[in-house]
Amino acid sequence: MTEMPRVLHTAIDAPDCRALAEFYRALLGLRYRPGDEPPAGSAEDDADWLVLIEDGGRRVLAFQQKKDTAAPTWPSEDVPMQMHLDFAVPNVEALQRQGHRAEELGARLLSDQSHDREEPLLVLADPAGHPFCLLVQAAPPAAESSIDVPDQRGEDCTALTGLPITPGNQAAQHP
Repeated sequence: MTEMPRVLHTAIDAPDCRALAEFYRALLGLRYRPGDEPPAGSAEDDADWLVLIEDGGRRVLAFQQKKDTAAPTWPSEDVPMQMHLDFAVPNVEALQRQGHRAEELGARLLSDQSHDREEPLLVLADPAGHPFCLLVQAAPPAAESSIDVPDQRGEDCTALTGLPITPGNQAAQHP
């Protein structure tokens, strides 16, 4: 069997790639790939491609300078989104804390769905206008398994597998 491609990173276009990279670096606790750090002192920053990595060196996000980028107008479709990022937090308290942190870093709140019982979330726009979501997604216990069922056939799955059913396709709407 041939090796399958794997996701290297997600690249985001921005009119100021350094400013957007700084926002996500601070929000997610990432660092620059060696050589992509901001220039020292008053040296001109002519970066047009930047990569953020985790401490172990795994690439997470890249930013490409695109002066003609128009910010999406979600929820309006005047300038549609082509993609958005979802970031998980473990509970509603962390959702509120990280939402406030994102706003302090330059994000703007688009929709507060933090009181949704099924999937609490916040929809924010990063400083370049790209919508992203912070949502509560507690990690399931490692020993527990379940089946995500999008329709009424769950009873058949339980009978066959003995695993509990989690309702599917009922999450709160987010971009």
